[in-house]
Amino acid sequence: MTMHYGTIDGVDKPVSRLVQGTIPLSSSRAEESFRLLDEIFELGCRTFDTAHNYGRGDCETVFGAWMRDRGVREEIVVLGKGAHPYDGRERVTPEDITADLHDSLARQQHEYFDMYLLHRDNPSLPVGSIVEVLNQHKRDGKIGIFGGSNWSASRIAEANTYARENGLEPFAVSSPNFSLAVQVQPPWEGCISISGDAGKADREWYRENNMPILPWSSLAGGFFSGRFTRDNVDEMAANGDYFEKLCVASYCSEENFQRLDRVREMAERDNMTIPQVAMAYVMSQPQEIFALVGCRNGSEFAENAAMLDRRLMQEELDWLDLSSDKRPW
Repeated sequence: MTMHYGTIDGVDKPVSRLVQGTIPLSSSRAEESFRLLDEIFELGCRTFDTAHNYGRGDCETVFGAWMRDRGVREEIVVLGKGAHPYDGRERVTPEDITADLHDSLARQQHEYFDMYLLHRDNPSLPVGSIVEVLNQHKRDGKIGIFGGSNWSASRIAEANTYARENGLEPFAVSSPNFSLAVQVQPPWEGCISISGDAGKADREWYRENNMPILPWSSLAGGFFSGRFTRDNVDEMAANGDYFEKLCVASYCSEENFQRLDRVREMAERDNMTIPQVAMAYVMSQPQEIFALVGCRNGSEFAENAAMLDRRLMQEELDWLDLSSDKRPW
C-alpha cells in the first residue's frame, strides 16, 4: 500500500487521506498505545484526530506523550476538537471554546493545532461570537485553520457569511458523518450526517464550495466490519458491548443490510474485504475527503489505506447505495 496525501489551504504540511483517531489510546495501556501510533506512523499516516472529551482527557495526554517521545510534532498534522457538551450542558460558547483549547494544548504539551474543530454546534447561539473567538485564537497562534464537526452546511454557510462581512477568517473544513450506510438515528445527540438522499444537498454544497470534509464513522460504526448480520442483530443488541449496541441502533436497518449484501458481493468478486469496499465508496466521492478512522492496529490501517488506489466508477457507486439495481458488471 502507498499512503496518499492532499493539501488543505492554510495547512502547511501534507494531510494524509486517512486520519487516525486517538480514541483507542489509554494511559493504562501506554506501551500498546505507543506501539499502535508507531505502526500507523510507519505506514505513512501524518494526520491525527484528537478531542478534548476523548477519555476525559486521557487520550490527549497519551498522544502528547508519544509526540514528545518520538519528536514528530512538526512532521504531523494535529486536528483538535472542543466544545463538546458535558453532562447535558451546551458548551458552544466563547468561554468554553477557549477553556477546552487551552486544556487540550496543555495535555498534549504543544503550542498550536494545525486544525481545530468545534465538536458540536448550538444553533440557538448567534454565530458571530463563535467566529470572533476562533479568529482571536488563530491570531494568537493557537490554531491554524478551523471548522465544525457536526455542523450543518447551512450553519457553516451562515458562519462564513458573517466572516466575509466582517473581514474575518471563515470556517475552512467540516467533519460530518458520511458513509455508505444511512443512519436510522444519530448515535449521539447533536450528530450531523450527510449520508444518503437526505445528505445530497449538503454534499453538493461542500463540492461547490471546495470545502474539504473529514467524515467520521465512514465504516458506519463497525457495521461494515462483517460482524453484523440479519441473524445476530438481536443478540448484538442484547449482549454486545457499548459500540456494538450503538451500531445496531444506528445502522442495522433492512435497507442498510441490502447495501451490505451488495458490498459483500463486490468484495467477493474483486478479492476485497467488506471494509475495503465500504471505504472505497467513501473515498470515490467527488468531494475533497480525508476520512477519519479509528484503527486498532497497523493491519487495519493498512487494509483501509489499500483502498486509496481504488476508485469506484459512478455505476458502481449507484449500485452500492441502492440508487440503481443494474449490476455494474
